[in-house]
Amino acid sequence: MNILVVDDEELQRTMLQGFLEKQGHLVMAAANGKEALRLFMDHPVELALLDHRMPEMNGDELLARIKEINPGLRVIMITAFGDVDTAVRVMQLGADDFMEKPVDLTVLLDKIQHLEEKILVDQDAEQVEEAINTDNLPVRMVAASPAMKELLSLVLRAAPTPWTVLIRGETGTGKELIARLIHLLSPRRDRPFVELNCAAVPEGLFESELFGHEKGAFTGAQARRRGLFEQADGGTLLLDEAGELPAATQAKLLRSLQEGTITRVGGEKPLAVDVRIIAATNRDLKEMVARGRFREDLFFRLNVIELEIPPLRRRKEDLAPLIEFFLKKFDVSAQFDPRAMAQLAKYNFPGNVRELEHILQRTITLARSSTISLSDLPTEVRNFHGSEETGSLNQRLAEVERRMILDALEANNGVQTRAAEALGISERVLRYKMDKAGIKK
Repeated sequence: MNILVVDDEELQRTMLQGFLEKQGHLVMAAANGKEALRLFMDHPVELALLDHRMPEMNGDELLARIKEINPGLRVIMITAFGDVDTAVRVMQLGADDFMEKPVDLTVLLDKIQHLEEKILVDQDAEQVEEAINTDNLPVRMVAASPAMKELLSLVLRAAPTPWTVLIRGETGTGKELIARLIHLLSPRRDRPFVELNCAAVPEGLFESELFGHEKGAFTGAQARRRGLFEQADGGTLLLDEAGELPAATQAKLLRSLQEGTITRVGGEKPLAVDVRIIAATNRDLKEMVARGRFREDLFFRLNVIELEIPPLRRRKEDLAPLIEFFLKKFDVSAQFDPRAMAQLAKYNFPGNVRELEHILQRTITLARSSTISLSDLPTEVRNFHGSEETGSLNQRLAEVERRMILDALEANNGVQTRAAEALGISERVLRYKMDKAGIKK
């Protein structure tokens, strides 16, 4: 990582530069704001460590100027011990983090590694969005939240591989959309993408649907029929609602995945197929395995790469971009007033993105003006006053944990060190939990 260290104290500057260079970073050092701006303009910088108290140009002013030039630059501000007000202000100006003097080098290294991970995730997400726009792919994604950026980063890394993928997520989160994106970013993009809704197929027809049948294999089989494996040969087969697969079909599907062959119903000759399997489910397959309702060996075969799509209530940063996206999709010129937008942000969206789309369709159709007010919102949204206790125990606990983190951050003016102390956890654990819950600084 290219790091710029700015500090008017030579000893501090030299110490930081030497330590970071030993960690493998390319480090430039400046004694004042003017010199820092010159280095910043002449060299690519990914991270800046800024001393707050410097003559002529202090850290606040330098931060504002470099952020104006490159809003994506990562910045850690170094402040005097106990100067909480300064820490809050620099975070509001756009710093990613802050540290108090004297600098703990172990903590600094941990913060830099955390920022490196975030930079890589953001780059992966940008690459996915660029590929979608450049190649005019029939898929559009909204990923303003850290949780969705992390998901797109995983998609980008999983797509080129031949491995099976298990996509988990609540109803309406967009599992089929992510599956299509994986296919379109993979080497199989020019081959078929075939999907099967396992919940919509009668149990007696599963085998024929997947593997096809020969003429006369059963009553009504008047001609040979290719199954979905053959139709998807060379491409991708999405098994949506995979938790609904009947037990008998699970065994035959496992055999096909292990051997790379299928046998049509009524047939005797195995046929080689080259198909990548993506399974999607809103059910907990691990729990189903424990209860004996899903084969453990098939679960492990499907769960080579696991992707979990966060529910909309845990990625509220995506709400405004999603509304803008849907309004553009509907070709409607409308806007939500502040009260309506605030109420939408409070709502839990148990139906996730799909429910948001339907709410928007209903609202813009029935509204009497192009400016949507609170009274225009559907009753269930307008009268919503708190979190609803829905979902599994893990989901409820995660929601309680997210609320506690938000309350601690609010009580401590957004200072993560103080919030972590209030919660009784380390700052590192707090940052991990914030990322997982999609909470921005």
